[in-house]
Amino acid sequence: MEIKDARFIVSNTNVGKCPPPDKPEYAFIGRSNVGKSSLINMLTSRKSLAKISGKPGKTRLINHFLINEEWYLVDLPGYGYAKIGKKEREKWEQFIRTYILKRENLYNLFVLIDSRHNPQPIDLEFMEWLGLKQIPFSIIFTKADKLKPEELEANINSYQNKMLEIWDEMPPWFISSATKGDGRNEILQYIDNINITSR
Repeated sequence: MEIKDARFIVSNTNVGKCPPPDKPEYAFIGRSNVGKSSLINMLTSRKSLAKISGKPGKTRLINHFLINEEWYLVDLPGYGYAKIGKKEREKWEQFIRTYILKRENLYNLFVLIDSRHNPQPIDLEFMEWLGLKQIPFSIIFTKADKLKPEELEANINSYQNKMLEIWDEMPPWFISSATKGDGRNEILQYIDNINITSR
């Protein structure tokens, strides 16, 4: 897939104010500081489509971007650590979960995992919730360039082993590096294939 056009449409915290659900939608979510904005910019070949910040928890809204006038890429707030109060964090989690459960044109949720770390309970619990709610999702292991190949392989194997304690099989997964562009073609091809088969 070649991305010829990518433009911002709307930001909000109200699912009812999202664009009409008339196009396939692919959302990206992960723990704060997992490299989500960098990944989105890498996928779209736009340097600043999604705002990048060194501060965890910068994304606080549901951000819709229209790609090639055909499908929506959605940047969701991260979960986990963020320097915000408990009340606001609970409000975040509520509208994120409402979006995931109610958005009828959500074709796939990409869950971003920092490949440098051991399996984190917060990620595993979130994916287990997605499974229970029958939400289609895939995993993107980010920041692969920060590890040696053998370290990366060991960490991903560790994640697979941990998930297969509960899951019958692994969901689709990808390895990415926003710096080197790794995973870009595979992820976009995956989206393209879903779009084609769902027409």
